[in-house]
Amino acid sequence: ADYLDNGNNKMAIQQADKLLKKHKDLHCAKVLKAIGLQRTGKQDEAYALAQEVAALEPTDDNSLQALTILYREMHRPELVTKLYEAAVKKVPSSEEYHSHLFMAYARVGEYKKMQQAGMALYKIVPKNPYYFWSVMSLIMQSISAQDENLSKTMFLPLAERMVEKMVKEDKIEAEAEVELYYMILERLEKYKEALDVVRGKLGEKLTSELQSRENKCMAMYKKLCRWPECNALSRRLLLKNSDDWQFYITYFDSVFQLIDESWTPPPEEEHSLEGEVHYSIEQAVKFIEERITEESRNTRPLRGPYLAKLELIRRLRYRGCNDEYKLGDPEELMFQYFKKFGDKPCCFTDLKVFVDLLPSSQYTKFISQLLEVIPLSAAAENEIALPADIKALQQHLCVVQLSRLLGIYHAMDKKEKLIVVQELMLRYRHGLEFGKSCLKTELQFSDYYCLLAVHLLLDLWLEGEETAVWQCLTLLEEGLSRSPSNAQFKLLLIRIYCRLGAFEPVAELYSSLDAKHIQHDTIGYLLTRYAEALGHYTAASQSCNFALRFFHSNQKDTSEYIIQAYKYGAFEKIPEFIAFRNRLNSSLHFAQVRTERMLLDLLLEANISTSLEESIKSMSLSPEEDDIPWKDLRDNRDLTVLFNWDPKDRDISEEHRKLSLEEETMWLRIRSLTLRLVSGLPTLSHTIQPKNSEKTAENGVSSKIDTVRSLLQQLEAAVDSGKKFLEQKIQYPVLGPPPTRMAGFFSNGSCQCQTSLFYLVSDIYELDTNGLEDSAEIQERIGNSLKSLVERLTDLFNKCKGDLIEVRDGTLKTHPNLLENLVFFVETISIALWVSSYCDSVLRPFKSNLQKKKKKKKESSVAMPPVFTHFLDYVTELQTLTSNVIDHIKGLELILTALKLEELSLKDTLLLQEEKKFTKTVQGKVQSSYHHSVQEIGELLKKRLDTIKKLKI
Repeated sequence: ADYLDNGNNKMAIQQADKLLKKHKDLHCAKVLKAIGLQRTGKQDEAYALAQEVAALEPTDDNSLQALTILYREMHRPELVTKLYEAAVKKVPSSEEYHSHLFMAYARVGEYKKMQQAGMALYKIVPKNPYYFWSVMSLIMQSISAQDENLSKTMFLPLAERMVEKMVKEDKIEAEAEVELYYMILERLEKYKEALDVVRGKLGEKLTSELQSRENKCMAMYKKLCRWPECNALSRRLLLKNSDDWQFYITYFDSVFQLIDESWTPPPEEEHSLEGEVHYSIEQAVKFIEERITEESRNTRPLRGPYLAKLELIRRLRYRGCNDEYKLGDPEELMFQYFKKFGDKPCCFTDLKVFVDLLPSSQYTKFISQLLEVIPLSAAAENEIALPADIKALQQHLCVVQLSRLLGIYHAMDKKEKLIVVQELMLRYRHGLEFGKSCLKTELQFSDYYCLLAVHLLLDLWLEGEETAVWQCLTLLEEGLSRSPSNAQFKLLLIRIYCRLGAFEPVAELYSSLDAKHIQHDTIGYLLTRYAEALGHYTAASQSCNFALRFFHSNQKDTSEYIIQAYKYGAFEKIPEFIAFRNRLNSSLHFAQVRTERMLLDLLLEANISTSLEESIKSMSLSPEEDDIPWKDLRDNRDLTVLFNWDPKDRDISEEHRKLSLEEETMWLRIRSLTLRLVSGLPTLSHTIQPKNSEKTAENGVSSKIDTVRSLLQQLEAAVDSGKKFLEQKIQYPVLGPPPTRMAGFFSNGSCQCQTSLFYLVSDIYELDTNGLEDSAEIQERIGNSLKSLVERLTDLFNKCKGDLIEVRDGTLKTHPNLLENLVFFVETISIALWVSSYCDSVLRPFKSNLQKKKKKKKESSVAMPPVFTHFLDYVTELQTLTSNVIDHIKGLELILTALKLEELSLKDTLLLQEEKKFTKTVQGKVQSSYHHSVQEIGELLKKRLDTIKKLKI
């Protein structure tokens, strides 16, 4: 066992063998040997050994534990349940085995059996937790039941009765048990009863979370629309803590609800269960004013009351009755707020919510007013006034962010923008003084200046200013060198490098972000969208693997979380874990990565070391199966991960999100159908006796071609809806979701090539079943298809021609679309080869039959059917075309190697020496990345050329 713990598996196997020689029946040694075998990749031997021991139904702890570990490593948790079912039968009084059995059921989600196992445990050892494990398993049955009705009429009421029994017998001990009771009542929509539980004696047990009891009461009051109680409770909680924002929201919501219902308090008794109620605007205004007065006596300033006043003004304005309540002018209030909290980084985000209370005519005046109160001082007359300490720097930064948000920078012309960029960078570099003592992991105080400067340059780039994008990268690389853990710099660099078609620097940047757990799903798209599209095949494989590893391990991890939740009685967390697992299983990104990963593997593997058929088999791909949950696809991408300070009209809108999801789904459909069509090719190729159609049907091959034809129809439909979608010419914001590869796929002709290749499959299949005799028409059709295919592929190649980097008047222009087209060309040629080898497998037997006939008749004049000539011409042309593309790529490599970018006289002599250094780095990175792409694409094409040379029937 020690050897296994230290990862020395071979030694472990040897030691186990020694033991087994002496003691043949040492079960535990056998299992430990099996674990060693499993870890050295000998799964089958390990499984056989394990089954030997399992068949004996062991009851010793060591063997059971060891087998559990082994089955877990084999990803066969269902075998653990069988193991403990047997153990429990043999030792029915063992608490330990019963609880192991319960947990084994929990791993595989057998809720009904969990319920029974929980009760069996409770009968042996009447401990409360076991009883409630059983109750929770009923709730799980209700959650997983497809039939809503069943869960409301059967599972939940049964769970409720089980808890009520314990309540009546006064056996409720722990907080978790009360939580569970509340959960059942809430799911049964018995809000009144749930409220009584929380307010009653049982509610006193709810102590582990702050305000747990109050929050649950509030939730029920809202469900029951008991606004007086909502109001009184939130008022009471605000008196305790006047900084708790959620209670301000409930307080305002309830006040206005009561006003709309013209509620008045009952004459004699209490206002409500929770005490005094506010039911008029006057009371609300007075209450907020009191909070502010009280706050001003505080030693530690609180933001809540001031923001609540702005929130109240916003609501009154919306109702058209602000003026009569003399709450003050939002502009003045925001100015006062800035004076109080302007040096806190949260000041900007606080005010951002309320800027729409300002009239746009006042924007410039408001900004000047803020600037006047910041202590800045200039060294000389015409120099920029700078802050003397961090406090003043934070205040100034807040104003700059507000200027961007109010659209003041957007309104400037090119020259003004460039002046602002220079000023911001000067402020950025000056602010670095304050961060000299910062650790590598801390951000510099002035980093936002640099980011804002880059945003201004991005505006200019979008307006057609080519140099701006290089300056963006230069400033970001400079920023990152000073603040190496600034994720915003990294994310923005990733986006811009990708837009320029340079993937090489991106892989390193992304890995330095050290994405954790769920982030592989929320920001992984930044990586997986571009790796393959830009020809970095190795990196693409790695990035897909990263993502898939996370999704697959999530399956396993979640069941561990659920088991821990049972052990510690954190019942309310269990449905959350289940929802989390579902959210990841139906993730759009997961489906995309799975599909692209398989296409990529076929591209890199098939026809080189293995045949297409073997590759498809090893992935257990089948054309009939569609494992994508189309109806439940969830877009878990975080599209706001990049900070921006844009006004609403330039920011990412809900509409953009919707359109992006629609586009991603369409592209995924096209990709997944392509994958399934390719996986259908090997199922068609096997020798059929021509003209023997009864036999064909028996072989089931005719049904295979039907599958392929139906997939082809679906692909046509998907392509049509994709084209319609693109007609809308949607422009996402530059920092919004990246567009898919769909537009390029249509415009460069890959789409037409790929679809016509799959139509060709159908024709060749027809030739296969009809034979060569009376098939002149089919043969001609095949001949025409092959001819037009070569033309289309040549067209596609023409769209790959041109320089990747072009130097014009001392500025660099990149053409990343040429890279994307080359990548599509390689993919399309690969599909063409797979189809051609199917063609080849059909024509070869025909040819050998003809040659046999020739020999029999001893005639030299047996005419060769035209399809052979068509095919041979096609293969020759394919070979020439691929050679030409390889030459073109060699040419690109030479140009990229010879290009001396550092000699570019950068037109803007405004660049400092410091900046020139970074510009050189940036251009070098792009150049090296292109070089890398072109090399990988070239390598892959050479392998394709070798395959084409073998296609001689």
